[in-house]
Amino acid sequence: MNSLRTLDLVVIAIYFIAIAAIGLKFARRQTTTEAYFVARRSIPAWAMGLSMFATIISSITFIAYPGAAFKGNWNQLVPGFMAVGVLLLLGTILISFFRHAVGMSAYEYFEKRFGYGARAYSALAFAAGHFSKMGFVLFTITTALCGMTGWDKYNVIVGVGIVTIIYTLFGGLEAVIWTEVLQGIVKIIGVLVVLGVLISIMPGGASAAFQLALEKNKFSLGSFDFNLSQNGNFWVMLLYGAFFYLQKYAADQTLVQRYLVAKSDRDALKGVAMGALLCVPAWAGFMLVGTLLWAYYQLSGETFPAQLLDGKGQVIADRVFPFFLTTKIPAGLAGIFMAALFSAAMSTMSSDLNCLSAVGVEDYYRRLRPNSTDKQRLFIGKIIVAVSGALAVGIGAFIARKGEGVLTLYYAATAIVAAGLAGMFLLAFFTRRANKQGLWIGLVSALAFTAWAVLTSTKGGDGNVLLDLHQFNYTWPSVMLGVIAHLIVLTVGYGASWFFPADKNVKTEWTFWGWLEKRKMLNAEKVISDTMVEVNS
Repeated sequence: MNSLRTLDLVVIAIYFIAIAAIGLKFARRQTTTEAYFVARRSIPAWAMGLSMFATIISSITFIAYPGAAFKGNWNQLVPGFMAVGVLLLLGTILISFFRHAVGMSAYEYFEKRFGYGARAYSALAFAAGHFSKMGFVLFTITTALCGMTGWDKYNVIVGVGIVTIIYTLFGGLEAVIWTEVLQGIVKIIGVLVVLGVLISIMPGGASAAFQLALEKNKFSLGSFDFNLSQNGNFWVMLLYGAFFYLQKYAADQTLVQRYLVAKSDRDALKGVAMGALLCVPAWAGFMLVGTLLWAYYQLSGETFPAQLLDGKGQVIADRVFPFFLTTKIPAGLAGIFMAALFSAAMSTMSSDLNCLSAVGVEDYYRRLRPNSTDKQRLFIGKIIVAVSGALAVGIGAFIARKGEGVLTLYYAATAIVAAGLAGMFLLAFFTRRANKQGLWIGLVSALAFTAWAVLTSTKGGDGNVLLDLHQFNYTWPSVMLGVIAHLIVLTVGYGASWFFPADKNVKTEWTFWGWLEKRKMLNAEKVISDTMVEVNS
């Protein structure tokens, strides 16, 4: 399918027109930073949940999850379970806490506990990681889209990037959220379309595919032996997921900013729960796509063309799904899936752009210009969106030109810088004794460990380890890097804090037990207030 058919183009056109209309609708409302960054705290829970879902399910998910299931099993789904697990354990505490502890930036809390340096560092770590992701997300969609259409990959990257920048720039977070509502729905439909096509053309039907997959252990979640040094081990992936989603819920602006847009604590919790509960079946759907793809080619006996094989004649798993889309998806349905793929890139990029803008204004610009007006801060926020978007488009085009190998050093650098944010939150929230001196000792220790582990385990474009120390190289699973870094910040930071005087300025309500007590008091006050309103009415 070297070019799209008319029906597919109509579907894609309708999608882009709807996105543009939503963006324009909210453009005139963006007159304050309160509107631009937290949507006047007026978003209903269901819209917030779909927005969160759309943000998390990126174009990388569309390609990586089917590829992982095609090549192996469902082990990559395990971390996703903790999106719900962490929410069940800490969701009610974290969401209400952040809604009362910060104004617009998640990193305001770290300044309260450890000073401005901690806030600036955590905001920089967030920005570094998400900035690299935006460019890669734009590049990823070309893998499938250009194969299906024959379109130029640079035109796709620039076109999608420009449209996303425009509605994010003018419409603020309201436009981002309401476009993500549409994009979330389109993503769900896109997955269902592909699954329907796969089942309908499967030789022997779905039962044959499931039977073969079960026989070959394709639905396995990994080894259940408790061995944290084993790649693909169930417990390794579960532990990784626990810390990954703790960091998402407690130290990632893209999620914390979602808490702040809700009308109430209850709505915020309902929205986050909805988003998390949508993500898990969506991830499972992508895994199922990969498994059914494997079964289809096993049962049909079809051979793969040379471009899908590596130098050893083995199938390159990540290329199979785009190849299937190119050759098997009927007219009209291809347009729906392409709209879903566009939405996957645009929702992630738009959310990151608004969050980066919020961080830039709240964590840096307001510090440099404390007497700036809200109008000036809004203007700077829009400039940050435009500049960040343009740079992300440039990064995506650069990756497309030079290949994914150019990201190796950058990902290594951001992995080092972003080490330990979840550990930083645990240290701040669960230990009143922790102080800024202890935190920085913990952070430096985590950075040193992460630098050693990343550089001695990450391979460059030539296939060689970036820093080969031979027997002193890091050999554990790469997903354990974050887990260990977080624990280093927590344990070393707490231990080191005892060598310095306790910070007497730490308010009890900024820590776990103190916040529980304050929340009880706030709830009691609300009950009294509601009772008085009823009596007066």
